[in-house]
Amino acid sequence: MVNADLADPKTNASPWPTLDYAAWKDTCATLHLWTQIVGKIRLAQTPWTNHSWHVTLYVTARGLTTSPIPDGARTFQIDFDFIDHRLLIETSDGAVTTMLLTPRPVADFYQCLLAQLVKLGLHVKIHTTPNEIIDAIPFELDQQHASYDAASAHRFWQALVQADRVFKQFRAGFIGKCSPVHFFWGSFDLAVTRFSGRPAPQHPGAFRIARTGSRARPIRTK
Repeated sequence: MVNADLADPKTNASPWPTLDYAAWKDTCATLHLWTQIVGKIRLAQTPWTNHSWHVTLYVTARGLTTSPIPDGARTFQIDFDFIDHRLLIETSDGAVTTMLLTPRPVADFYQCLLAQLVKLGLHVKIHTTPNEIIDAIPFELDQQHASYDAASAHRFWQALVQADRVFKQFRAGFIGKCSPVHFFWGSFDLAVTRFSGRPAPQHPGAFRIARTGSRARPIRTK
């Protein structure tokens, strides 16, 4: 049994933060798009892994990370820091650059991030239409989404930290095929998948899913 609460024995306070969607929905929408830009950079540079496990982000002690991304003989990594509210870009040859996470349009975030990558000698091209969003605006044209409330972003990350902890405990007792605990930026949620090994039904589209699985998703923000 996973102990999901772990309340502070002195204060009886729960580690799970209050996250009212109505109060942070504008920040949520903007942050969703920012994570898509960062995630698409990983997608463009990383060798394909089944189930799209090569595109995800991962929870860290400060935010979210791409983990190392290949670029020739070098690697680089992009991290969201929801404590100091910055985006950190580091390369394996020691170069470092940062961007502050402040209210700004998606178009500005996109252009600034790509410019920072170029300064580091990283020339990445991505498909700029957001995924899994109705009536999506290309990143370079999006002046509509420009909200960033630092306190709300911090609470969201705290919720991810707790969900990540519980998911990893949940995953540990399963001896079959299982995904990492990872953050899908398309749907903007944390997930872990345990596979039954049974063949999946025929997919109605142009491809076939080879295996079935059960994906647990405790973080739904919209």
